[in-house]
Amino acid sequence: KTKRGKGTKIMAVADRHGLPLAVAVESATPHEVKLAESTLVQLVIPEAPQNLIGDNAYDSDRLDATLRSYGIELISPHRSNRKNKSQDLRRLRRYRRRWKIERLAWLQNFRRLVVRYERYAENFLGMLYLGCCIILLRHL
Repeated sequence: KTKRGKGTKIMAVADRHGLPLAVAVESATPHEVKLAESTLVQLVIPEAPQNLIGDNAYDSDRLDATLRSYGIELISPHRSNRKNKSQDLRRLRRYRRRWKIERLAWLQNFRRLVVRYERYAENFLGMLYLGCCIILLRHL
């Protein structure tokens, strides 16, 4: 814990090649499920993705219903303490390729994002957008 709080959580939506499509910055305390919808609203592509692949933390009935209203299919393994299994094992075959979209380590090349010199979240989000733009331009 620092003077500025417990830290920052970066939520990102990436395409199948690992390129960032939307990013959001929040406090480190809220759960990822609560931040997923606000991140999806920030997508800059004309049509919504068909699938959202996430880890066990995304296994939530509320998130599944919200994504279904957007026309997005949630693919995530169920939590170990879940009573009603919501995922079919056949759909989880796509989960094996999750490593491609979890390549946020590209953002670690930017020292300003690693150290976080910015005191305010808005300034940090601006630097995060700048880093994502540079990543996208490198892959054109």
